[in-house]
Parts: sequence; structure tokens; C-alpha cells
Amino acid sequence: MNRLALTVVAAGVALTSLGAAAQFQKPEDAIKYRQSVMTVMGNHLGRVAAMVQGRVPFDAKTAADNAAIVVMMSKLPWVAFGDGTDKGMPTRARPEIWKEPAKFKDLENKMMADAEKFDAAAKTGNLDNIKAALGTLGRACKSCHDDFRNEKYSN
Repeated sequence: MNRLALTVVAAGVALTSLGAAAQFQKPEDAIKYRQSVMTVMGNHLGRVAAMVQGRVPFDAKTAADNAAIVVMMSKLPWVAFGDGTDKGMPTRARPEIWKEPAKFKDLENKMMADAEKFDAAAKTGNLDNIKAALGTLGRACKSCHDDFRNEKYSN
């Protein structure tokens, strides 16, 4: 994706997310939104992970483009964890999200900071830098998932 297209997408998503809380008419809307964001973020992390693991050839520009999407997406899902969004449709979110909001917020901030570092590492074009930053970001994601995400969807 060229930089102009990425910038346009980023601006559109950022503008859309500003009013996201007001746009959630039903808990289901918030749940779908956060699940979609996580899916897109995971997809782009996976593309870089495939390069780091040697499953696909390393391409510095592609890694940087995907990292830019990850950092943008890392800022979006949090608004969709509002009160009442623990029910309404199948979700993997644990009740602890709403019982331990300070801990959840700390992990949210850590993940976003690590996503920024991942993006900076990807901009260097150095595979070793990218690998290290991806590992750190992956651990941040895992720590939140370990505490706040169920393995299976609720009913």
C-alpha cells in the first residue's frame, strides 16, 4: 500500500473512531467493532511475523507498511469496551475487563506504546530490530489476553 493510501485510510479510521462511543447504538455494535479491529491488527502483525520467521521473504517496505497499520489499529478497540459491552453477542472478553479497569488500562497503554516501538523498528528496515520489537509487542498482547480474554466465545 503506498504511503498516500495508508495516510488516507489512517485519517479515515482515526476520524471514525473519535465518535465511536457515540455511534454504538447497541452492545453488539461495540463488540463487532472491537473484534474487527483486533482481527485486522492480528492480520497485519501476522504478515510481519511471517517475515521474521522466514516463512515469506523479508521486504522492509511491506514490514513498515504493516507496522504502520498495526500502530494505527492499536489505538482503536478500547472505546468499544464500554459498560454493557460484556453481553449482547458472543465475545471472548472476560468480566475482569470491567472489574479491573485500571489493570486493563495499564495493559492497553503498554500495548499501544509497544506498537509505536514496533512501528519505529520497522521504519529502520532492519530485520533484527523488527524481530525484537515484534517479540515485545507480542508479549504485551499475550499478557492482556492471558488476563482478559477467554479461549472460547461466550454464548
